Amino acid sequence: MHWEQVFNPSRPLTSTSREDVRSQFQRDFDRLIFSGPFRRLQNKTQVFPLPGSVFVHNRLTHSLEVASVGRSIGHQAAQLILASDATAPKVLAEAGAVVAAACLAHDMGNPPFGHSGEEAISSFFAGGDGKIFKNMVDEWEWNDLQAFEGNANALRLLTHRFAGRREGGFNLTFATLGALVKYPWPSTLRPGKAKYGFFKTEAKTWSRIATETGLPQHEPDQNKYARHPLVYLVEAADDISYLIMDVEDAHKLRILETEQTEQLLRAFLHPELDQHALAYLDRTYTEVTDTNERIAFLRATVINTLVQRAAGIFAAHAGQLLQGDPMPPLVNMLDSHYTQAFDTCRKLSVEKIYRHPSVVKIELTGFNVLGTLLGEFSHAILNPKSAYNKKLLSLIPAQFQTDEGSTYHQLRAIIDFLSGMTDLYAMQLYRDLKGISSFDS
Repeated sequence: MHWEQVFNPSRPLTSTSREDVRSQFQRDFDRLIFSGPFRRLQNKTQVFPLPGSVFVHNRLTHSLEVASVGRSIGHQAAQLILASDATAPKVLAEAGAVVAAACLAHDMGNPPFGHSGEEAISSFFAGGDGKIFKNMVDEWEWNDLQAFEGNANALRLLTHRFAGRREGGFNLTFATLGALVKYPWPSTLRPGKAKYGFFKTEAKTWSRIATETGLPQHEPDQNKYARHPLVYLVEAADDISYLIMDVEDAHKLRILETEQTEQLLRAFLHPELDQHALAYLDRTYTEVTDTNERIAFLRATVINTLVQRAAGIFAAHAGQLLQGDPMPPLVNMLDSHYTQAFDTCRKLSVEKIYRHPSVVKIELTGFNVLGTLLGEFSHAILNPKSAYNKKLLSLIPAQFQTDEGSTYHQLRAIIDFLSGMTDLYAMQLYRDLKGISSFDS
């Protein structure tokens, strides 16, 4: 690989737009942020139930923050490479823009109710009533269905031509699309419960993206490719953001005490390498007495520190990344002081945050609501002419209708419809189908 091809600014559908002061990658960012699917993220669960009296993160605010961190880490990494390598092309200066756009889109394929939404869809096919479809689809298609993957769904959302829409979907640059796909292989190659990057329906689309950005194939006969180098920065931005912000949300909701929160976050700062950051915090604490503001300063300092460290690792391994050699996530390659802080934070998050009753309840809601809706709509395609099913299928918007006759394509269209829903819309449709009044307790 070489940087000029990695940063390919071309689009699947040739653009004839007039002259623009924005770069192609900045246009990607703007195209995403003004889109309907992105706005709907404001009503999709991140971890905690959607806010009541205390505001916590939803998918939209999470995506905006990841994009902000991604822009910083991309810019920092590019500056380090350009400063150390006189032959590095100037296009590297666009790293922040590409990474920010890919970060902005990274959760757009996620269904309502957070990760439990993904599990609900997968469980319906793998162990629920959806097993009746197993003999109606091929092996690849069944792997897609029984292991719903938000990453693969994001690529589909951004590139698929839905009914009545233009060819090429969002028609983003190949560089942004390449940086979005964290797992460049199909569901047929996922060992155990590993993630994957594209459904069977997008296999040709991904092959073109990989070709246009110069990604080498690791297993040519099985659609397995090397990762796009900028994927590592997108992944790092997400890894840094979600864990740190979940801790801050847990503090706001009083799941974590202030002292414990401060200990968790301060543990990320190295007593020697981060002396300047620690001194800055101490000075700030003498001036700021508001508890939430103190935690916010601490959180910002930690994120800034991790951005610098991860960017340095990326720059140091730039040559290896261009060779397409597999590497672990950047946060796993940090100094042991930082990785230990990550491990401690993850362990406590599992124990006190992700198993908190409020989180478990929204997960159970997701299983019931999405499982029921998927059962209703998927079974309707088996007998579409019955009076009830005809009315039910008429609720699917025109853009999700398909002329493809195969069972897999019909199921894919139903999943497109359900995964695009907000939490509130899914719950309301569930109530409507069950005849439950919104005023019932």
